[in-house]
Amino acid sequence: MGSQTDTKDRQFLAVIGDEDSVTGLLLAGIGHVTAGADAEKNFLVVDSKTENSAIESAFDRFTEGRKDIGIVLINQHVSCYPGSAYVKFNLTLSQIADRIRHRIDTYTAAFPAVLEIPSKDHPYDPEKDSVLRRVRRLFGE
Repeated sequence: MGSQTDTKDRQFLAVIGDEDSVTGLLLAGIGHVTAGADAEKNFLVVDSKTENSAIESAFDRFTEGRKDIGIVLINQHVSCYPGSAYVKFNLTLSQIADRIRHRIDTYTAAFPAVLEIPSKDHPYDPEKDSVLRRVRRLFGE
C-alpha cells in the first residue's frame, strides 16, 4: 500500500480518446501542460492515423512516467466517420478499441486509476472494461 506522499501530488486527469471526447474534457478544464522545454500534455487525440506505438507511449507516460496523474480516462471505442481510414479498411470498432487492450488488461497499479469511458457514438461496453472484469472475478462471477 502506498503512502500518502505517493498519492497527494496526483492532482491531474489524463485522457486518451477521440477528438470529441478529448475536446469535451479539455473544455471542462482537465487540460494541463508541464512547464519547461520538454513540456508534456496530459491528453492524446486518437484518430485513424494514430499508430499503436503512440497510444502505448502515451499510456506508459501517463501511468508510469508522470507522478502527477491520478486518473487516466481512455475511450473504449474511437468514433468512425464516413471516409475515414477505419471505414476504408473495413476495421471494426472493437478492433480499434482493442489496439492496446493487452496493456490495459495487464495494468494493475492502484495509481493512477485507469477508467474506460464511452465515446460519443458508442455506448459503454461493460464486457470490455478491465476494471469491471476484475471486480467480477473477485466476487466469483
